[in-house]
Amino acid sequence: MAVSSLQRRVLLIRGSLGVGKNTGLRKTAGMLIAKGFTLGGMLSREARSSGTRVDFEVMDLYTGKTGWPAHANQKHGSQIGKYPVSVDSLYGVGTEALEKANKECDVVAADEFSSMELFSEKFRHAVRDATDGPKPVIATIHWRTEDQLVKKIETRQDAEMFVVTWENRGSLPPAIASKAEEYLAATRLE
Repeated sequence: MAVSSLQRRVLLIRGSLGVGKNTGLRKTAGMLIAKGFTLGGMLSREARSSGTRVDFEVMDLYTGKTGWPAHANQKHGSQIGKYPVSVDSLYGVGTEALEKANKECDVVAADEFSSMELFSEKFRHAVRDATDGPKPVIATIHWRTEDQLVKKIETRQDAEMFVVTWENRGSLPPAIASKAEEYLAATRLE
């Protein structure tokens, strides 16, 4: 049986660096929260010093708790590009946020599926649980991610990809929020 557009619940946001994937996810989350839905999961952002990216912060969308899983000056951790990654910090905020959202919230948000986050097996497990679960998942995907788990998620029948461009980045958040709302309304009627 084919999955209708109404049944698409894994909503993926992909685009080139700096085009607005993270901003689009944040705006989408804000729209859904304003309509009374509970959202949980993790948001990430980069921090810059003198115009150079030096680290990444992750935030639990539901609680506001933050952590710093990667920093250019960090001494310990597995190397991903130029950043040592603290799997403990990623688990303590990002993974736990996904696990909690999957259990307690209406919608799961994940920013983002990339080499850094997917380096953690616990994070990968939380991603699998969320995408295999019954709730809408809205996630950004790093434009160069070639991870097999991400490829599997992208090809799910219940997944839909939104490619952010400079031209459409303002119109995508309401479209994505609408897809999540439609899915939530349909599942509440069942």
